[in-house]
Amino acid sequence: MKNLDSEIQLEYIRASGPGGQNVNKVATAVQLRFDIFHSLSLASETKGRLILLAGKRVNRDGVLILESKRFRTQEQNREDVLAKFYELIQKASVKPKVRKKTKATKASKEKRLNEKKKRGEVKKLRGKVIGNW
Repeated sequence: MKNLDSEIQLEYIRASGPGGQNVNKVATAVQLRFDIFHSLSLASETKGRLILLAGKRVNRDGVLILESKRFRTQEQNREDVLAKFYELIQKASVKPKVRKKTKATKASKEKRLNEKKKRGEVKKLRGKVIGNW
């Protein structure tokens, strides 16, 4: 992960939200930028999964942009945005399991059909009641 640290750009910006009058003077929000396409630290499969996971947070140039403005201090927001980033990288680095197709067993098919028949009988009995009162 240390290689990733050199590829991260942090920018401090003014944030809306908590902070009172201080919010107009101090740049407490943190914006993290990471160029996925030109990263030397990530494998190509990981880059592809990262782009899919990040969704709209990746721009056309392949730059991932994450923001944090939950807290009132730069330090807390910086820690928060880095935690988000590393969590996203961690998720992207895990290969998804390949799904193996299976067939339903004969017993499970019969069980399903028997349950459908029982349910149909229950519904059939809900018809009008015809009788002499």
